[in-house]
Amino acid sequence: SNCNLKCCYCQNYKISQQGKGKDMSVEELAKAMLEQQEKGAHNINLVTPTSYVYHIIEAIALAKSKGLDIPIIYNTNGYETVETIDLLKGYIDVYLPDLKYYSDIVATKCSKVNHYFENATQAIKRMYEQVGTPILNEEGIIQKGVIIRHLVLPNHILNTKHILKWIKENMPQDIWVSVMAQYFPTYQAKEIEGINRKLTKKEYKEVENYLYSLGLPNGYIQELGTHEEEYVPEF
Repeated sequence: SNCNLKCCYCQNYKISQQGKGKDMSVEELAKAMLEQQEKGAHNINLVTPTSYVYHIIEAIALAKSKGLDIPIIYNTNGYETVETIDLLKGYIDVYLPDLKYYSDIVATKCSKVNHYFENATQAIKRMYEQVGTPILNEEGIIQKGVIIRHLVLPNHILNTKHILKWIKENMPQDIWVSVMAQYFPTYQAKEIEGINRKLTKKEYKEVENYLYSLGLPNGYIQELGTHEEEYVPEF
């Protein structure tokens, strides 16, 4: 539990900002990883793990010494330092970083954080240096690589365009991108003007058209629909 961002629209806010979790030792975490492998899990998915990097590295090393061999996924909001990513080299197979904000104004407004874009882009470059473009197995399940995710926010289409343009101009052409439409105003966002609604079809179509105009060849684009609430845990 807990997070290094304070996103006002977080769908997992009881975990990320209210600390609804449980204590685990390094040994218990390693054991949990091995148990998931025994149950047939395709990977170990570490969600918002930044605050626990030192402990996670110890747990991965211990679990691998006892037979863990499925991919390890680092599922992050993107607000990382290059130094942190360097520590993880050799321990992480798949990086799933968000690239949320181009504008510091939007980052501060929505997530109470400074210098997000500067830190996230440098970290993502280092992630790519480590694991490269995605490698999928015969079933289409990722084994190694980076996929950059971006959640489109209502009234912030220009922010999205800047993000996609940066990816096109600064990352290798084989980079994978996942553009997500699942935003809806939960937690504090329902009280904040500008982000207190879902995306409109017009907004998302503008994003789709811009994405295709850039010619990024690899990735996913989520359909805009009525399914957004499905991603919220039943607390």
